[in-house]
Amino acid sequence: MGRHIRHAAVFCALLLAALLVNAARVQVVQAARYDDSPGNRRASIARYGQPRGDILVDGAPVTGSRDTGEQLRYERTYVDGPLFAPVTGFSSQEYGTTLLEHAEDGLLSGVDPLLGAFPLWNDFTRSRPPAGNVVTTLNGRAQRAAYQGLAGRKGAVAAVEPSTGRILALVSAPSYDPALLSGNDPGAERAWARLNADPDKPMLNRAVRQTYPPGSTFKVVTAAAALDAGVVRDLDTPTRSPAPYTLPGTTTRLVNAADGCQDATVRDAFVWSCNTVFAKLGVDTGLRGMAATAEAFGFNAADVRVPFSVARSTFDTSVDRAQLALSSIGQYNTRATPLQMAMVAAAVANGGLVRTPYLVERTTRWSGATLAAGGARAARQAMRPSTAYRLRELMTDVVREGTGKNAAIRGATVGGKTGTAQHGIGNAGTPYAWFVSWAQGDRDLQAKVAVAVVVEDASGNRGEITGGGMAAPIARAVMEAVLKS
Repeated sequence: MGRHIRHAAVFCALLLAALLVNAARVQVVQAARYDDSPGNRRASIARYGQPRGDILVDGAPVTGSRDTGEQLRYERTYVDGPLFAPVTGFSSQEYGTTLLEHAEDGLLSGVDPLLGAFPLWNDFTRSRPPAGNVVTTLNGRAQRAAYQGLAGRKGAVAAVEPSTGRILALVSAPSYDPALLSGNDPGAERAWARLNADPDKPMLNRAVRQTYPPGSTFKVVTAAAALDAGVVRDLDTPTRSPAPYTLPGTTTRLVNAADGCQDATVRDAFVWSCNTVFAKLGVDTGLRGMAATAEAFGFNAADVRVPFSVARSTFDTSVDRAQLALSSIGQYNTRATPLQMAMVAAAVANGGLVRTPYLVERTTRWSGATLAAGGARAARQAMRPSTAYRLRELMTDVVREGTGKNAAIRGATVGGKTGTAQHGIGNAGTPYAWFVSWAQGDRDLQAKVAVAVVVEDASGNRGEITGGGMAAPIARAVMEAVLKS
């Protein structure tokens, strides 16, 4: 009898060991597969089982969480959703996350290991500490001024602090309310379908994800390249530029919207935006010099993140001389995001230094303790300081006596450059109205803000669409908001 009992006991022990091994196999070895299984809702239940962390502007949250009492308990809410959507993106129980909600999802959802005092214990117990918060660099007044300035017209605004690269405003219009997508009910499905079918693409972040021909605003880059290369030594010497200018190797003649461009000085050509002068300057500087300067400003840079990704601005490096002439006035294949053009203006204001833009000032625990700080990133020299000084003169002249008078601010020095970019087949599309600028208060030691504005569907007759008339007033409102902050 004792032998049979021992055999039964050993057999039971083996069964128990097999059960323990199988449990370990399922919970440890195959845990990832089960976690990722579409049929496993525990991860979603845990994800939405506590309030999501907040995104802050000027120290106040522009996001929140609402207790629905349902299985997926907490649903994302937004304060002034359309105003901040190009920054926050959305957090949806059905459609995932975008922009800051995506880039900082680990922190905002509470799974970032840095949030827990004992990360290994949290992994073992599958518990989550309270979610953390993201403090942005945005200036709320500047953001609102940009949004109100666009007034629903298709376009975008980007503003940065030249000395640090802090993004002060990032607006895209038309916008949308991300709260419409937060839940998983039929209303969210209908909103998703409607937003994706909208031909105006309200969910497209035009400030960082859309590139445009920059038109005459790119003449800032061309002027910098010509000055650094020694092609231009005196801003007030005639340039020997014909008007019209026949593109090299072709019979195509380039003309100007302004009068008096033949043999104009660089100063006059910049103030009145003479295409012929700058097309010739680009050709005289050469492809290598133009490409090097454009890339020093940030063109052709891949994997730019702020922390979400930014579309690559491009300057074609495989063009012939005729194409180079057009590229040098911001046409042909030259493309830029508004954020990139704000960086161009910022480099002029910052003595030629380009600071990498960033949007997150710091991340914090639920208690407010700092987890990580953003801070100014590495800088690169886009042009010589002496070149930046002369470009400041030129941009100031544009606002004082040229095409950018609508950007002037009493009590501040403002520099700017207008642009009207042609696009479409045969340039048949409604021109884009551009303006890039920077501003420095009379009592400030350095420029406080650089702005780029593009308006896609500027109202008015085609011949009356100009960066100075359509985009400069928006830039002025944004700069005033920052200077008064």
